[in-house]
Amino acid sequence: MIHFIVHEADDTVGVMTVDVKKGQSLTGWNMTSDKTIRTKAAQDIPLGHKIALVDIPKGQPVIKYGESIGVATKPIKKGQHVHTHNLKTARW
Repeated sequence: MIHFIVHEADDTVGVMTVDVKKGQSLTGWNMTSDKTIRTKAAQDIPLGHKIALVDIPKGQPVIKYGESIGVATKPIKKGQHVHTHNLKTARW
């Protein structure tokens, strides 16, 4: 089962294809490289939301689609839920 997808090889987040629970072992798929990624959910993460694939320090860009989609407003650990509570969008 694929739990999340990653759009580009250098993305720092993936997008959940299902709801997942904290502690769950996850399998992801990188669309560009066709590689499988394995990680563990550090928090519950709902369908359509993002998961951090690496540790992202506060103030650093969050990369999705190979582009910065915003900046981490606090440190984000690998496996954590990435959303408006820890990401400021680049759009406004």
